[in-house]
Amino acid sequence: MSTINLQPDSAHVVLRPRTWKLPIALSIFTVATLAMFLSTPRRAISRIVIDTGNSHWGVASWNLPAFYVILLLIVGMACVTVFAWWMTFTRTEALGKVRVGTLLGVAYGALFISAFLIWAVADKSGTLPVTSLLKGALFCSIPLIFGGMAGTVCERVGVINVSIEGQLLAGAFLAGAVGAWTKNPWIGLVTAPIAGALVGALLALFAVKYWVDHIVVGVVLNVLVLGVTTYFYSTILTKYAVFSVAVKLPTWKIPLVSKIPVLGPVLFDQGVLVYVMYVAVIILQIMLFKSKWGLRLRSCGEHPRAADTMGIKVNRTRVRNTILGGAIAGLGGAYFTVAEGLSFNGGMSGGRGFIALAVMILGGWKPSRIVLAALLFGFADQLAKTLQSAGVDIPGQFMSMAPYLITIFAVAGLVGRVHPPAMEGKPYKG
Repeated sequence: MSTINLQPDSAHVVLRPRTWKLPIALSIFTVATLAMFLSTPRRAISRIVIDTGNSHWGVASWNLPAFYVILLLIVGMACVTVFAWWMTFTRTEALGKVRVGTLLGVAYGALFISAFLIWAVADKSGTLPVTSLLKGALFCSIPLIFGGMAGTVCERVGVINVSIEGQLLAGAFLAGAVGAWTKNPWIGLVTAPIAGALVGALLALFAVKYWVDHIVVGVVLNVLVLGVTTYFYSTILTKYAVFSVAVKLPTWKIPLVSKIPVLGPVLFDQGVLVYVMYVAVIILQIMLFKSKWGLRLRSCGEHPRAADTMGIKVNRTRVRNTILGGAIAGLGGAYFTVAEGLSFNGGMSGGRGFIALAVMILGGWKPSRIVLAALLFGFADQLAKTLQSAGVDIPGQFMSMAPYLITIFAVAGLVGRVHPPAMEGKPYKG
């Protein structure tokens, strides 16, 4: 009696083609880094300060030999590059459930950023305050995280939300105006998502009900909100002194956990909006992937016909969640006014909504990963301010370009590797 061999024939296993882009890119970058950073004088000193946030440890300060520390970091970059070549040659993609490429990117990026920071402050009059840099990076990432979550909610349900910029700006306007008028930042914070929800409602009206192209509607709404807020700013806010009073949300230091060395002051000695962001990310992550609401929402973006067959009102679900996404983005807009303690100024969102779209894509439409992606851009944003205060002679305009350059390279590197919801941007006519 013959037996059937169910094991795959190794001679017919189809292997994925090798892609050499990562090791080649890392090799070129490592050589360029070596040429640029090793111009550092041999006796240069970099002054690094870390506020541990712990009364027992206090503030740690080091004078590091810049040349040798940078050389050591470049050796680490070279090791990561060699491992990338080996990984590509052996077609190794993951260690267990962890993708090796992701780990390589994180490790290489950390080594390069460390080398850059030490090189930037070498023999400068100022110091590099690491704790305040990380704390500021987290704070700067707030609008990007809220904007990325707003885009995730909308695109998961099938609506492309390009109007995040307008929703952030609307939230900033209403939070700043109402907070100044009532002299209460809490009321301003509560009204911010209302403004974002109104913009989201307009997006839902035209994109879902009237089947207008989602990208066109989003661009038009951005221009509309910019024009409306600028008009009210120039005709009302600047005319009445009551609206020029800046109010600010308090900073809370969480007992016990704020005493954790380094991480304590970074994560748990922050403004109120940071803690709101923590809660929002956790809730949205659980609701999207562990609840019936999330399953229905995602089904409307992946396979609306099947969702309709199961009794889900697809267009109603899209409208509701597009408005919810707008409210989330509007809440992030409060960062620009009541969270920073500033009065509203026209166009103060400064393109953060478009960076939030890149954060959403880089995070794979998942709130937990969006946080990590947003921290990268927030770090680049805060880095410009920190280096200027440290006396680094790099032109401020170049440092201000960093978040946008990172956006271009990050999105370009993901082309063909990320897969958005299958039916995003496509109207459902059931």
